[in-house]
Parts: sequence; C-alpha cells; structure tokens
Amino acid sequence: MLEKTLVIIKPDGVKRGLVGEIIKRYEQKQLVIKSIKIVNADYTLLREHYYEHIGKSYFNELLNYMMSGPLIAIIWEGENAIKLARYINGDTNIEKAMPGTIRGDFASNTTYNLVHASDSAESAERELKLWFPEL
Repeated sequence: MLEKTLVIIKPDGVKRGLVGEIIKRYEQKQLVIKSIKIVNADYTLLREHYYEHIGKSYFNELLNYMMSGPLIAIIWEGENAIKLARYINGDTNIEKAMPGTIRGDFASNTTYNLVHASDSAESAERELKLWFPEL
C-alpha cells in the first residue's frame, strides 16, 4: 500500500551540506518526493508540531534548535513509507543508531540528530497538513 510521510531535514543537516546525501538514501529505497520546500520554521509551527513534548525539560532547546536555520520539509510516498523512513533515519538516540542509517552515519549528538520522520499514519496525516497546508 502506498503511504505518504513527512520527513524533515533539520537545520544541522542543512548546515552540514548533507541534504543531497539524505535525500539519496530515501530515493534508494524507492520512495518518491511528492513535495519539497525550504522552511524557516517559527515558534508557532514548531510548538504545534512538537506539542507532545510541551513541558519536557528539553522542549525549549528543541524549538530553539529547529529555529536556528532553514530546514527541508519533504513529502515522501511509497510502499510502507512511514516505517521505511524511520528505518532509514535510525534510532533517535545516536548511541543506538546503527551504521548505514542517517543518524548512525552522520549524527554526533542526540539533540542534533539531522532528521525527523512521522511515527504513525495519524502523525503523518497531522504533520503533512501542518507543514503543507497549501496541498
């Protein structure tokens, strides 16, 4: 079944010049870009995106990091796109991220972990509407 999912290449991925390499990894797994844009995310957008983390000790640091520079928002489509994108990304904890994943190969800090991907069909639907309201 074809699915759509949101992937965000976070500011550290953009700053480090890894956008092409990151996109290549999804394409190699036969995911297809349906829409892509560069975003300078603001507090309101990020607060809504990360609403489940409100009140946690790292919330403000996370939002400040995500506002620190441009990011790339991408709608990917493909067979099992949600699960596949998360597999390609690797574990959010870089100490557990396997070699061959984006985080396993390039992340050096759990906070600055290069990419985000929707974790479920429900999250993908909510996040796609949030990041791509024009579609």
